[in-house]
Amino acid sequence: MTASAPPAPFRQGAGRLCLDFIRTLRHRGTPGAVEELDDPAALDAWIRQFGPYDTPSDGTARGAGRDGGRADAADLLAARALREAIHRLVTAALDGGPAACDPASRDLVNAAAARPVPVPALDPAGRLRHHAAEPAAAMLAVLARDALDLVTSAALDRVRACAGERCGALFLDTSRPGTRRWCSMNTCGNRAKKDALHARGHAPA
Repeated sequence: MTASAPPAPFRQGAGRLCLDFIRTLRHRGTPGAVEELDDPAALDAWIRQFGPYDTPSDGTARGAGRDGGRADAADLLAARALREAIHRLVTAALDGGPAACDPASRDLVNAAAARPVPVPALDPAGRLRHHAAEPAAAMLAVLARDALDLVTSAALDRVRACAGERCGALFLDTSRPGTRRWCSMNTCGNRAKKDALHARGHAPA
């Protein structure tokens, strides 16, 4: 019997890479906000889960650079700053279009997007590998470019804020009617159903 793979450490499924990245600040805007990128190792783990780099069994990023792809404290600070700038860019664009974003956030995203991205190459075995001299910075460039594409595309009209009171996540609504309310039915959707049932059970007769 084949052992099941361990669960992914970070949530995914927001519909765009930059929106998945935003969710690394869980319960955004609430007193119970949780920082998931709490150290450089966490940033490494996020890049391994979402990035294009090949990852061997020891968890390092093969071919991602001379240091094996390990992020440092400066990379972590840059990642958090970019995450918040992307969040401000997207929320501003939802309210008033891309031009509504504050200049500092726009400039930060633009600067990150200008950095080199991971470079694909076909190895002798026919496998696609990605390389970058600065793996973390290259991944941040991918995220920044995705954010810029999102806020200037028709897909922006499908970006929703999760209706969960304690969630704070944004997601791309790809449902046909465009009426999706929850970032995930398995988490926020089920929690809302349980809360509604609990409220009805305690309602006065």
